[in-house]
Amino acid sequence: MKGKHLLAAAVLAGAALSASAQKKDFGYKFYGQVRTDLYYNTRSNSETVDGLFYMYPLDKKLDPQGNDLNDAANSNLYCFYSRLGMDVTGPKLGKAKTSAKIELDFRGSGSTYSVCRLRQAYINFDWGQSSVLVGQTWNPLYGDVSPEILNLNQGAPYQPFGRAPQLRYRFMKKHFMLTATALWQSQYLSVGPKTNAAGETATQKSIEFIKRNNIPEFYLGMDYKSLELTAGAGVHVGSITPRTQSVYEGKTYKVSERVAGVSAEAHFKYRKNNLMLAGKTLLGTNLTQTCTVGGYGITSIDNVTGEQEYAPLRTSSTWVNASYGKKWRPAVFFGYLKNLGATSEVLDGKVLGTGTTLDKLATATAEFTYNVPNWKLGVEYMYCNAWYGDEFNAKHKATSCHSVNNHRLVFTALFQF
Repeated sequence: MKGKHLLAAAVLAGAALSASAQKKDFGYKFYGQVRTDLYYNTRSNSETVDGLFYMYPLDKKLDPQGNDLNDAANSNLYCFYSRLGMDVTGPKLGKAKTSAKIELDFRGSGSTYSVCRLRQAYINFDWGQSSVLVGQTWNPLYGDVSPEILNLNQGAPYQPFGRAPQLRYRFMKKHFMLTATALWQSQYLSVGPKTNAAGETATQKSIEFIKRNNIPEFYLGMDYKSLELTAGAGVHVGSITPRTQSVYEGKTYKVSERVAGVSAEAHFKYRKNNLMLAGKTLLGTNLTQTCTVGGYGITSIDNVTGEQEYAPLRTSSTWVNASYGKKWRPAVFFGYLKNLGATSEVLDGKVLGTGTTLDKLATATAEFTYNVPNWKLGVEYMYCNAWYGDEFNAKHKATSCHSVNNHRLVFTALFQF
């Protein structure tokens, strides 16, 4: 199976190169990277991709003798974030310039690694001031401003992360750009109940929660862009349907449920000569599909059918990133996240999501990279502290907490072509 995927990628690349000499009005640019990451953690962590995509340290888990089972170091080396891609320019369609992108890596999905995965695949129509994109690319909450760091999480869970199928409209006038996007889900999924049992708090990630909702997510943003500065803000509206059936007292009932939320973000990036400064702040509401902390709580359960009502959990997160240099480049990153609780009172312990027992998170990193054409070599040190709630109020906001921490080292070698 792996061989077939690699062969398909090679055929795609070969076809692109040969077609460039055959197709009139078409242009092709083939690109890629070979990336190797070696990491070491002093503690077990919430993570994906077998430790490469880091989130935060896990809470204490004591054995019968009082030993913390999560106080265990771990490390590994991987290469499956190597990638291949192709940018295509095509003939005009009416008055619109056309272009397309397809990009693959070898991350796989779930716990299946080292197989091909679709990162981006879209078509773009450009009329000059206006453009329309159809396909899969970066979530607009990730946007054009993200931390420039070695860790593959790119600042998550402080920075929203993910790519999504979407229909995007952009309008540009001088230095200003308006973005309006309708988004669906594919690889980065919302969290919901694992079963249809009333009161269920065990969770899973599934595309079903947005599919049966029948309403996409929406984003509206405005940016100012110049040679040195990008600054802007945006609003995101999203909803999911946790269940369409309820299992209650041994019977199954048809139910109508929905949990919705509004999120807002503001961002900037300043670059001049060798200096780069960037930051983003986010008020997030149930954004589990973007690799951040959040979810929702059950506010009521119908005593006949088990139909449930919900209140989304809110979080506030902020990060800043600075670097200086070109060939030799030191950089720092700081992130802070706070659990603000649900929008209304929830039933005791009836919450679903990611990191729902966290009170707050704080991360600081320092890195040093060597950069020459086609090459990047670097090392990054990270310190992350997580405060877990001991007690919670009626809106599931922690009233007392304890902390755990993790020290992480990452060594990266990157060859780009």
